[in-house]
Amino acid sequence: MLDFKALLFDLDGTLLDTAPDFISALNIQLARHGRAALPDSAVRTSVTNGSVGLIQDAFGITPEHPQFEILREEFLSLYFANLADKTALFDGLEQVLSECDARGIPWGIVTNKPWKYTEAALAQLNLMAGAATVICPDHVKQPKPHPEAILLACQQISIAPSDCLYVGDHVRDIEAGRAAGTRNIAAAWGYIEPGEDIVGWRADWIVNQSNQLHSLLF
Repeated sequence: MLDFKALLFDLDGTLLDTAPDFISALNIQLARHGRAALPDSAVRTSVTNGSVGLIQDAFGITPEHPQFEILREEFLSLYFANLADKTALFDGLEQVLSECDARGIPWGIVTNKPWKYTEAALAQLNLMAGAATVICPDHVKQPKPHPEAILLACQQISIAPSDCLYVGDHVRDIEAGRAAGTRNIAAAWGYIEPGEDIVGWRADWIVNQSNQLHSLLF
């Protein structure tokens, strides 16, 4: 059992498997534009780069393209309409949250996903009420990998960063946690891009499967 007083998560690819709803929205959009659907695996690894990365990969254009922002807004509208249809906690993480609740350990979320989408997804999944803190880019001047968001979360729950664990599936999560002073867990079950060197992130722990997190923590 690890000694910690609070548990903080990244959202997409760490706490929630949101990729199925991203895949649905993107493939609806591609069909509208007469394009073939992308393989699920390709979309999953792009989710970590947000709507910008998804549009770049799906349409083969850069943000400088005159149609880029139009396509991105269309995609986000499609996604928002059904953003929690297939999204769910990763396997074993409901048990982790329940254990935190039973032990009086606050848990929260620090994500680069905008509040509009984060709040809607958490509300539809009945997770918002249980979270002690939810920090999005809307709440800070600098998102991850800057430590500001994690430091704000620790401030809101009145627990020192050194007493918090932060779990994330991207190097920016681990960099943000390390800069903030938390101990950090790399979620290798998440949306990891091919060839990514997870060991090189220098997390304190690497957990390969989400259903293994409970046994590490408790």
